Amino acid sequence: MDIENHVSGVFVKAVAFASDKHRNQRRKDADASPYINHPIALANVLANEGGITDTAILCAAVLHDTIEDTQTTPFELEQVFGKAITSIVLEVTDDKSLDKATRKQKQIEHAPHISRGAKLVKLADKISNLRDILSSPPADWPADRKKAYFEWASKVVDGVRGTHPELEAVFDDLCSRHAEL
Repeated sequence: MDIENHVSGVFVKAVAFASDKHRNQRRKDADASPYINHPIALANVLANEGGITDTAILCAAVLHDTIEDTQTTPFELEQVFGKAITSIVLEVTDDKSLDKATRKQKQIEHAPHISRGAKLVKLADKISNLRDILSSPPADWPADRKKAYFEWASKVVDGVRGTHPELEAVFDDLCSRHAEL
């Protein structure tokens, strides 16, 4: 098997794994779109806007919420995808035993100290979330909650700045578009 086929095979395996794990989950938008659209959007941002070709990073993008939001364990993820991918996923996984405010603060504090791959996944996650809020926000989110999310996301992204200037510019553009609303 040549390396290119191996790389695409691992990525497709990650998409299939994430699709299965998130199969019954929906986003909070008014249409309750399938949750898997979100992790796929992250990989799309990284690959097609950021030019990222690193398989571990792209796989981690589609798997980034599997431990946090499904019954997937770190052990299971490592058995299927290895240490490199699992490590990135763990770096971007919130501890759901903590209250929401604490988790959000920890993301701000933790962001400067994660690996480059995890910073890229974190940046793509925030880009994807801001796009979703701008195009199809959760039905029950008033303007002040949207504003608060943008402000918090900016604090998280401040901790990863210098990782990928082009994607940071995409994030900044989304923030300026929100400020104009």
